[in-house]
Amino acid sequence: MSHNTAATPDLTAELLATARRAAAAGAAVLAQRHGVHIEADTKSAAGDWVTDYDRRAEQAVREVITAERPRDAITGEEYGNTTPADASPYRWSIDPLDGTANFVRGILYYATSVAVAGPAPEGTGEQVWLAGVVQAPALASTWWASRGAGAWLGGTDAGDDAGARRLTGPVPGAAGALVATGFGYDAERRDFQVQALAALMPGFANVRRIGSAALDLCLVADGTLDAYAEYGTGEHDWSAGALIAEEAGCPVLRPDTDPGWQAVGYVDFDQLPAPPAG
Repeated sequence: MSHNTAATPDLTAELLATARRAAAAGAAVLAQRHGVHIEADTKSAAGDWVTDYDRRAEQAVREVITAERPRDAITGEEYGNTTPADASPYRWSIDPLDGTANFVRGILYYATSVAVAGPAPEGTGEQVWLAGVVQAPALASTWWASRGAGAWLGGTDAGDDAGARRLTGPVPGAAGALVATGFGYDAERRDFQVQALAALMPGFANVRRIGSAALDLCLVADGTLDAYAEYGTGEHDWSAGALIAEEAGCPVLRPDTDPGWQAVGYVDFDQLPAPPAG
């Protein structure tokens, strides 16, 4: 199979298999967490942490992808962009530890997220997200999807899908609907996000702040939450989760600017507040 052709269903299945192995490798590093206090460094602001686990998990994910797909480009949260000299048209997006603050504090909502984009199977020349996996070792759960093949939830054993459940998103109009959101570390952006939350609340009974955008998206896909919207997330936060939600049948809005709005589920995308100029 040439790397220069559009992804066929068979190739998409192979990409998903690689993504599952890569996510499992990263999650295995996170599963080594022990003790109460985790050493962390500050990246950009107070509370925006990075740990040795982030770095080692990304290395583990990259090792799997590089071994199986040596010509593919990789974009990772911790180690940036890697593009081989003779690059294929496929690119991986990695968040080795989404929910680092949760991880540091011992809150169970954190995960490894792995996704891959490439030429659309339809042969249009468009670049699309083809496969994505979010694995949460502390929750013993893995969400995954490939383009056109649905979204699924199972355990962390990639070799045993017997109990996997196909995802169909939340129930429209359900009583007590919950919307999830998140907040950034920059004070000005956080002020806007807090104000925007009021605009999101009509039609919802309450709000949740899980602390991992990847898991927020997956929890809408599996029907635990009814919607999620957040301003200012990075590609590595949503690349896998948005595909999983989309394949579960959820409306999905990916950011078309950076920063921009990421939303999924029963949110009126047209009513999402515009950020202040400048």
